Order: sequence, then C-alpha cells, then structure tokens
Amino acid sequence: MRTLNTSTDLFDPRTVMESDFSSGASPADADFAFAFNDSNFSDRVLRIEILGDQPENRPDSEACISIADWARHRKRRREDIKKENVLDLTACPEEQILNGNQPDMDDCVVCENPDEEVVAMSEESPSGDEAGNSNDSNWSMDFSTVVRVKTLHISSPILAAKSPFFYKLFSNGMRESEQRHVTLRINASEEAALMELLNFMYSNTLSVTTAPGLLDVLMAADKFEVASCMRYCSRLLRNMPMTPESALLYLELPSSVLMGEAVQPLTDTAKQYLAARYKDMTKFQEEVMALPLAGMEAILSSDDLQVPSEDAVYDFVLKWARAQYPKLEERREVLGLRLARFIRFAYMSPRKLRKILICPDFDPDVSNKLVLEALFFKAEFPHRQRILAAEEAATSNRHTVERAYKYRPVKVVEFDLPRQQCVVYLDLKREECVTLFPTGRVYSQAFHLGGQGFFLSAHCNMDQQSSFHCFGLFLGMQEKGSVTFAVDYEFAARSKPTEEFVSKYKGNYTFTGGKAVGYRNLFAIPWTSFMAEDSLYFINGVLHLRAELTIRH
Repeated sequence: MRTLNTSTDLFDPRTVMESDFSSGASPADADFAFAFNDSNFSDRVLRIEILGDQPENRPDSEACISIADWARHRKRRREDIKKENVLDLTACPEEQILNGNQPDMDDCVVCENPDEEVVAMSEESPSGDEAGNSNDSNWSMDFSTVVRVKTLHISSPILAAKSPFFYKLFSNGMRESEQRHVTLRINASEEAALMELLNFMYSNTLSVTTAPGLLDVLMAADKFEVASCMRYCSRLLRNMPMTPESALLYLELPSSVLMGEAVQPLTDTAKQYLAARYKDMTKFQEEVMALPLAGMEAILSSDDLQVPSEDAVYDFVLKWARAQYPKLEERREVLGLRLARFIRFAYMSPRKLRKILICPDFDPDVSNKLVLEALFFKAEFPHRQRILAAEEAATSNRHTVERAYKYRPVKVVEFDLPRQQCVVYLDLKREECVTLFPTGRVYSQAFHLGGQGFFLSAHCNMDQQSSFHCFGLFLGMQEKGSVTFAVDYEFAARSKPTEEFVSKYKGNYTFTGGKAVGYRNLFAIPWTSFMAEDSLYFINGVLHLRAELTIRH
C-alpha cells in the first residue's frame, strides 16, 4: 500500500497531475468538465455575440431529422458567407488582428476554411463589465445583427491546448491583467454546435447523438481547429448506418475538412460504402448516372467492380461525363484531371485504345499520353508488370492495377502480311482456375481478326471418354449476322522445365456467328493432375496460354 507523504499538499494541482498522468493517461484526454463555465477555474470571459441567420440559411439540427435535411439547410452561396463575415479594418485600427503564425501542435490539425472565416476580437475590459466593453460600431456585418449575447467563463490553457485558433487568440500580445475578455461572433445556427464544442474541449465527450447534430459539431470543430473533436465526431459518424446520401455528404464536406487527417477514416468509409453498393454499375445504372463527381471517383477507385472489361468502364464513364458536363471544356477538365487516373487503360483492348486517340472528350495531349503509357505497360514482361502494378497500388493513380473483370484481359499481336494473322496471350491465375471446378468457365476479352470479333473460353468439363474432370480451351466467334469465316488455329501453353510454349492442339474451322471450337481436355490429364502442386503448367502460380489464328484463303 502506498503511504502518503504528510508534507504533500492534497490540493496542490501538481500533485493531481503527477497522480493522474504517471499511470499513462494523456493530458490531452484529461477530463476538466468540472471547470466548464466556472469562474473559480477560469482566467478569462468569452463573450459570444450571436447574429441572426437568414431563414433560408438556418440549419437547425434539431429540426433536421435526416442527413438530407441537414445538407439542404446547410447549403450557402460563397458570396453570402463572405458578406456575413466581412471585417471593416479601417473602422477599428487599434484592434488586434490574428496573424497567420501558429504553433506546431500534435493534437491539432491546422486548417483554414476559405468558406467560413471566424470573426474574433480581443477587447480591453479591466473593469470586468462584459456588456460595457462591447463596441458594435467597430464591426461591419452586412445584413446581420447581434440578436443575443452569451458569456462564459473559460480557461485559456485548456482551450489553447486543444485549438490553434484559441492559442493564437490568447497569445497575440495580450496582457492578461488588462484584456481578460474575448469576443466571438457566430451565426445563430452555429450556437448549439459551438456550445457542444466548448464543452468537448473540457470533457472530451458530446451529448449530441444524431448525424445532423454531429455534422454541425464537426463543422464547428473544423472552423475553430479542434482536431480531437473532429476525430471524435468522425468516429461516431463512421459507426452509424451509412446511406448513399450520407456517404456523398461526407465526401463533399468542405475541402479544409477533407484535408484534415482527423476525418480521413470517415471519408475512406464513405468511399468503401459507395464502391461496395455500386459494385455492379449496370445493376444501378440510373443511380450511378445521377451521382456527383465525388461519388463517381469513389466507385472507379475500387478494384472489385463487377464489370465485363475496362472497355465497359471507359464507355460508362464517357456516358456519365457527357450527361453531367454538357460543355466540352468542363468535360475535358473533369475527365483529364479527375477521372482518368482511375481508368485502367493498361487493361483496355487495342481497338478501344485507338478510339481514345480520336475521342473529342479528351484533350489530345492527355489522350496521347494515356494511350502511350498503356501500350508501354502492355509491352513489359509479366514480372515487370506485376512490379509496376504493385508500386502504383499505393498511389491515387490506378492505371496498371487490374480489376476482377468478368472477361479476362488478353494481349494481342496482329499481322497483315503475308497473311492476316493474330497471336493471342491469355494468363490465368491458379486461384481463378480453382474456381472453375466442377463446371465453371471463364471468358477472355474480345479480340479482332479480319474485322470479326473472337474470344477464348477456358472450361472445367467432363472428359467424354474417361469420365473425369479436365481443363478445356475453346475459340469462339462473336455473333455478327450470318457471315462465315475459315480459320486455322493453334493452342499452346508454357510448361516446365523449359517454360517455353508447347503446342497442344491444331485445327481449322469455318465459323458462323456464335459458334465455338476447341479441345475438351487440352493437356490430356485429369483435373486433379492439372491442378496439383507439381503441375507442369503453373509457373509461379500462373497458367500461360496462347492461341494463334490465321485466316484461310
């Protein structure tokens, strides 16, 4: 049992701090709720002048029962905000104006919000009479009047420790004995959130539990630079049920909030929610077409979209951009600067890449650069492609990061002379082949020869003679009228130990629309042998297939 030193003063604050914080508690998380608005533990008086809101700009959180209500009431034109917060410096030359210098503080995110400037001033009031020291003539507020005044006893060390804004306010050359009173001006709609924020700075907790109320406090915390409260609100909002409405709202918070590390987990959760909800873009096509830019970016950043191919992603993005941005200049800017980094051009077909070069929706310099980068990536060796994709996966650009496409990407080499011919390379991972058992199949992206579209399909099927499962490969022609097409074809696969392509099957076939031809047991072994750990056909976990097509004359 610990013995008490009789020489220790039980009411010495140093004794309390040593006792509380030596056990591992953080001073930033200390609970000073007992001191809130208590003159015995305060060294200053905060005078809050509350301005009347215009009715259409009054986001009453208690009246907002949903995120949509909050967002609708919260919207303001930038011009109106600037008018409300204009400071007439010529009328008050002796007032102290906050400068741009601020300290480095571990618990605070320093962020300036260009949409809402905090109006603050320090007044000389040696007599302690708050009401007598207000000089409204020193301030110019267009269309706004002070409708109410509220005073609070505050502790400057507590507020300054939590907020760079208050730190600047209290350390701007004041003399404590002569300037005990500090004045803030806020809109009436901000009053409840500010009171919650001030209480949080003492107690590290909030009484509001609704999403609109927490958003109001989050905005106030951003405005007065209280990073710990921003993190607290962000965590509570993140744990609430997400909706498309709320997710979009979190992504469209003012840029100063989004810049803060404090709310990054909230915006990340919102992006993940939208990406998961609209995983199949075609299923929710009308909803996705109506999404704003932030929503589209969240969806396109996902690697798990259920899409046929990257060609389909590109077509959808182009359709969305044309609907959302009718003006060509705006559309080019959005596509080139915002959305292009999420499109995986390296996995688009050569046919589609050629179309990008002549697409008027992209600036020619941008489209040339994107296509050139994609072609260089396609020309790389597979191991280099994997390295480049891994490096880019950690960045905001996703050009070389592969999605889980419904149709597997292929590499195609085309020849016109001496005969029309193409060589197609299809790689399948071991995990993809596992999912084919017992009756699955996977299709490649389309490729073209002589103006006709073809595709490869890999199957797990039953060998007709031996009655066991096996791996099969087929070549099909996309349906296109009643045209017939005579083709010589050859299937090959890399195999150990040489890791060179070895021919497995040759044939010729006259195609008509929708027909396919191939070999049910390409490797002439059972499925179990094909998938075994010592299989000859998986090299570093990848099955490398090649199909060579030549038009017969």
